[in-house]
Amino acid sequence: MIFKFFKKIKKEKIILPKETFGEQSAIEILKNIIAPSGLEINSNFFKLGNLYGKSFFVFSYPSYLDFGWLNQLVNLERIFDASIFFHPIDTSSALKRLRKKAAQVASQIAERQEKGYVRDPELEVAYQNIEKLRDALQQAQEKLFRVGFYFSLWAENLEDLEAAEKEISLMLEGRLIYIKPAVFLQWDGVESCFPLGMDKLKVHNVLDTLPASTFFPFVSLTLSSDRGVLYGINLYNNTPVIFDRFSLENANMLIFAQSGAGKSYFAKLETIRSLMNDIDVLIIDPEKEYQNLAYTLGGSFFDISIASDYKVNPFDLPKGSPDESNEEILKSNILSLIGLFKIILKKISPEEESILYQAIEKTYELRDITPKTDFSKIKNYPLLSDLEEVLRGMEGGEGLARRLYPYTKGVYAGFLNQPTTIKIDNRLAVFCLRDLEEELRPIAMYIILDFIWTSIRSKLKKRIVLVDEAWWMMKYPDSASYLSGLVKRARKYLLGITNITQNISDFLKSSYGMPIITNSSFQFLLKNSPANSGLIAETLGLSEVEKKLLERFDIGEGLFMTSLGHAPIKVIASYTEDKIITTKSE
Repeated sequence: MIFKFFKKIKKEKIILPKETFGEQSAIEILKNIIAPSGLEINSNFFKLGNLYGKSFFVFSYPSYLDFGWLNQLVNLERIFDASIFFHPIDTSSALKRLRKKAAQVASQIAERQEKGYVRDPELEVAYQNIEKLRDALQQAQEKLFRVGFYFSLWAENLEDLEAAEKEISLMLEGRLIYIKPAVFLQWDGVESCFPLGMDKLKVHNVLDTLPASTFFPFVSLTLSSDRGVLYGINLYNNTPVIFDRFSLENANMLIFAQSGAGKSYFAKLETIRSLMNDIDVLIIDPEKEYQNLAYTLGGSFFDISIASDYKVNPFDLPKGSPDESNEEILKSNILSLIGLFKIILKKISPEEESILYQAIEKTYELRDITPKTDFSKIKNYPLLSDLEEVLRGMEGGEGLARRLYPYTKGVYAGFLNQPTTIKIDNRLAVFCLRDLEEELRPIAMYIILDFIWTSIRSKLKKRIVLVDEAWWMMKYPDSASYLSGLVKRARKYLLGITNITQNISDFLKSSYGMPIITNSSFQFLLKNSPANSGLIAETLGLSEVEKKLLERFDIGEGLFMTSLGHAPIKVIASYTEDKIITTKSE
């Protein structure tokens, strides 16, 4: 089944015949369409269409309000509207009232002392608080507000409405906050909750700046925008998490999770939804997990192995961007080849590196490839065997040539010593490395990443490169350095690089790991072991609560982290998406 994401939907105008509504105006027609069927107002509830509702106001607060006390109410799984009104009180009139109140309290304290009563701590604390507030108002450090907090509950029947009322009452009373229904003022309560700015109930409590500030902000984080990819559902408030990773400082992502937590499932789901948003996706797949995804979506699947027909010649030169000269392109590719040979040969001395650099230059010259050559007309690029021959003829190059022999004429000859047969001409391309020997995987990852990089930078377009099991690249300093360089440069080419690994220590062991982490504006952390969660929390600056979440998450749940905030989410796929991307054996 091939999904055609890109077929345009024809928009048709709906023209209503005049005889349908007679001579009514457009506004009157709209009112008739959106208006409920009826409104019934009772003393302590109302009915709007098929919905029942009830309005409440807060009439008492405790002496101390915690920041975020509204968070529990906002995240409640109930349907309600709420409004908060702040009416500033004139400071001079407030000072007069406080002076009178202070005199009254002082008089009560003095009277109790004259009569020989035991002191009343409540009166003494009240007097101290009044004096502190007077000082703060006089010094313009505080202001007073008349605060009205109202909300209207909605339910499909009276039983659900009563259950919601009990739940909210108990929750708020646990914080010493008390509410009452707006008896005989139900509709005034509803209008006060509408976004009209009308305070019709006028039930106020006087609060100074600090307790009034605890109403703001609602600390329930929502990461929803009008464009982007649906990543999942916020576990705090059940809102959809829709996000455009290309709207951040850079579009790079890190995914950390233990085996079986759902990291590849998440990556596949993002791939499907990114394609629907006109973003190309290129995947390095070490375990053949993305084959079904590529075939189902009509993408390209390249099964890289010694015996396969898919080959990449590391000596190929890129087209380059318009602002790059031939000399820059050639030197850049020679440096990439030096990095590749450091991985192949394990250790290279400075003298050998110098010999290798000269040999590569001569190898290109033998094919008449110099900075003065028109690269667009090159048909045959040099091969690894050509470099081997050049090294054999150079002083000090015989040892390097012998070490390259397994890759030119030995057991690995079919892997590197062939012309390129792969072309990226599809919006989804998967490079599978499962059938390669373990020793060749880091080499293959390096070559394919370089091939992808050289193929895409000549044309700017939003793309994602997904590197699964990125720890293979972090095993060697040169491949880690290359990956770090790509992560840093990707933003300039509208590229986002996703690195997936089971263990953050794989990154931190390398000196290039931390730069990759700091240059990734987007992290998704699924379930991790206690040993890993502590290291992740320390590295990424997570709170103790977030650290515990990493250890308790179920499969498919994770901490969604961007520069805009953190939110725990549940990854949700449709039935069809699940059938495409799941790797469960059944």
